[in-house]
Order: sequence, then structure tokens, then C-alpha cells
Amino acid sequence: MEDAGPALERAIAALLDVRAPGATICPSEAARAVDPEGWRALMPEARAAAGRLAAAGAVEVTQRGAVVDVATARGPVRVRRAGS
Repeated sequence: MEDAGPALERAIAALLDVRAPGATICPSEAARAVDPEGWRALMPEARAAAGRLAAAGAVEVTQRGAVVDVATARGPVRVRRAGS
């Protein structure tokens, strides 16, 4: 997939739209929504898409419940709507 960034950002927003307030998603869920077969290759871009949405104030990226910078976080992260 050439530039999956916008599709991943839309997928993150759509997944959060159908979750309860305060609920989180894994970036892999967005990657799977965009490319069910090749989602693993999209993981770096899915994390980057979450980072862009966080920088815009739309979401928060968390690790063990604490807000983190996805660019420096190592290991699994979760994404939730900002202010949740």
C-alpha cells in the first residue's frame, strides 16, 4: 500500500467512534481494518498515524494506562479519544 497513513487515521477514528467513551484500541486493529492480509507490515505506519492524531489533539496514546509519546514508547500501546 503506497501511503496508508490517511486510511489508518480514518480507521483509528472509525474504530474509536464505535467504542464506549474512554475505551481504547490497539493500532493493530486499524492496520487490520486497512489491510487484513498485510496488516503486520503496516504496524509502524499505524503507530505513526496514532502519533499524528495525538499531536493534533484528537487522541491519546497510552501504555499501561499512562499517556506516552508513541514515537519514544517501546512495546504495546493503546489509543483512546483525547480527554477520555
